[in-house]
Amino acid sequence: MWIPRRLSIAVFCLFLGVATRSRADDFLRDLQTRAINADYSSLAHWGPDPASYTAWGSHSNRLIPVYTFGTKGAGRGVDLIDYTGPHSAFRSESALRQIFGRVPTHTLNPSAEYLDQTDLAALQRAAFGSGKKYVFLVIFDGMDWQTTQAAAIYNRRSIVYRAGRGTGLHFLDYTAGGTSQFGWMVTTPANDGTTTDVDRQQVLNPGGTFPGGYNAAKGGPDPWTPGDDAQYPIAKIPDDPQGIGEHAVPDSAATATAMCSGVKTYNNSINIDVTGHPVVTVSHEAQDRGVMVGVVTNVPISHATPACAYAHNVDRDDYQDLTRDLLGLPSIAHPDRPLPGVDVLIGGGFGDEGQTHKEQGSNFIPGNLWLTVDDRQSVDARRKGRYVVAERRAGVDGGQQLAFAAREAVAADKRLFGFFGNARAKGHLPFQTADGGYNPTIGRSHRAEVYTAGDLLENPTLAQMTSAALTRLEAGPNGFWLMVEAGDVDWANHDNNVDNSIGAVKSGDAAVKTITDWVEKHSNWNESLMIVTADHGHYLVLDMPERLTQGMTSATER
Repeated sequence: MWIPRRLSIAVFCLFLGVATRSRADDFLRDLQTRAINADYSSLAHWGPDPASYTAWGSHSNRLIPVYTFGTKGAGRGVDLIDYTGPHSAFRSESALRQIFGRVPTHTLNPSAEYLDQTDLAALQRAAFGSGKKYVFLVIFDGMDWQTTQAAAIYNRRSIVYRAGRGTGLHFLDYTAGGTSQFGWMVTTPANDGTTTDVDRQQVLNPGGTFPGGYNAAKGGPDPWTPGDDAQYPIAKIPDDPQGIGEHAVPDSAATATAMCSGVKTYNNSINIDVTGHPVVTVSHEAQDRGVMVGVVTNVPISHATPACAYAHNVDRDDYQDLTRDLLGLPSIAHPDRPLPGVDVLIGGGFGDEGQTHKEQGSNFIPGNLWLTVDDRQSVDARRKGRYVVAERRAGVDGGQQLAFAAREAVAADKRLFGFFGNARAKGHLPFQTADGGYNPTIGRSHRAEVYTAGDLLENPTLAQMTSAALTRLEAGPNGFWLMVEAGDVDWANHDNNVDNSIGAVKSGDAAVKTITDWVEKHSNWNESLMIVTADHGHYLVLDMPERLTQGMTSATER
């Protein structure tokens, strides 16, 4: 029987001290701390008010970058140019009607260069249709162009670009043999304000209360050029912060549904259209053709983005049922004929417990919010289930345990399920900070997470999760579809924490490199395709980006 390597407490604590201590050269941590305490920084601000560092802590309607690999010259529907410039859906009234069911106000734009988020599903379908064998969808949740730029500047300690694709991170610099392309997209939902009945799986007010759309004059023609209305990205009316703006701001459920199914829908929907009907995803279609399906995330396993890879539910917060769909168990949405389930599911949620959770409806079972005890046992191969299960264990190296489980799953021709996380941090993996350590400072919440030696040892990194998924999926004879989510970018940006945000981007970038290394070794960009993007943005504005290059002294602060 395999026994995982255990580090001695003394040795690991020594490592922990090196990896997480507040170092004198960790200027970004100090800058973030000062910015929160003063609610001001000359570096940046979040939201429409330059005088307040924490003026906005939620999503925005900003345009989002799209980086593709294996697409240039790859044929009709696969090449990104088929969705941008003259081919942009936003130049066509009929295309907008098809996407939104109407032509939203000020959304038709004869000079639009951008694509729509739903086009990414069309691109993935075209990729499989053209003979691509491996399709990767990498989603940095909440990472807009400004977040990426901040990470690249910090990484290079230089202002390496002020527009365009940029440089300074692996996914920015990697060319995939000359097949990489760059564009940007609209992420607005069909609507906000939809109410649902989770027990009956019904949409109660189709169309909601607040429509989506994109006004380029107000929001900007590209991600780096602001529009003429600083309140528009957060759906507010100028001089009336309590008023409702022109177009709804997206959430991660509507945006991931758009990318995975090609259907524009309401905020909070998991692959349910605006009228309440389930939609088919790219992964469902791929699975029907014998292609394996994998889902990896460093936040809980059935959070909105990973859930949208495969599950159905009228409400993104019905976590236990969403997990059942992912694992192929009877759920509230599929009580009699369960979905087949994904071949690989790896993510967080371990230890996140609760006795009540009204959003999950009447069938919620107290205990872990994401995975019930019975469901966990029913899928375990050791109990005649279909999944080799690796979950966080005291004193056990999480990366090594997961890698071993992946090899075991291949040998036994079983599926792979990895369940990790931190109970004190709502189930997500530890946040990497910009300097590569795990020593977060305070954000908008004025709280900073603290990790134990066990938290770091017993949880794999996102890159290790991705590697384990590839080990299992590559054994399938017909190719695979894999979603990888760097979900911690969103959590960091919600908290207005630039140190955590940059660290999260770098952590996700390492997962992207794991994929490109795999393609270079096991495949090529003729038979592989990767999309790297975000589901939506936040509202970071870099006022003095040079502060990310050298750590100017606090004397520059007001």
